[in-house]
Amino acid sequence: MDTISSRENSNILPVAGVIIGVIALLLSIIAFVKVNGVNAKLAGHDEKLTTLDSQLSTVAGNTDKASADVRKLTSDTQAAVTQLSGMIGAANDRIAKIEEAQKAKPVAKGGKSGEPVVAGPGEYVVKKGDTGASIARSNGVSLSDLQAVNPSVNWNRLSVGHKVKLPKK
Repeated sequence: MDTISSRENSNILPVAGVIIGVIALLLSIIAFVKVNGVNAKLAGHDEKLTTLDSQLSTVAGNTDKASADVRKLTSDTQAAVTQLSGMIGAANDRIAKIEEAQKAKPVAKGGKSGEPVVAGPGEYVVKKGDTGASIARSNGVSLSDLQAVNPSVNWNRLSVGHKVKLPKK
């Protein structure tokens, strides 16, 4: 005989099937409630993610602008340094020329023979360290008379070997 169709088992199987069906129904309801709770939490997180995404886009735009500003500032700074470097180089060249001019001591030569300049009567040859006052004092004349007979002489820049006229006593 068939075990399913027997009377002894016929009462238990339908009850067991109903119990299992009820348990399955309860488990599906619980799972549905849990999934809805998770979906609700995810929906709240979606709003947060959307806000974060928007903020990240703003930050990315600001970062790009800041990077462009830094590149422009770097370029402008480099151009200014290059210009300043050129100006410093030109100033150094001028300083070198001035130093060379100061080092070169003019040697007064007389005529074509290359002999040193010799003072004639009523003349004085400027030596290193001479001033208008020291020349006047050493020759027994006044500074104003010495300046009067030498109107073209720059007394602040006397050159070694330059001849000046002496006034008559």
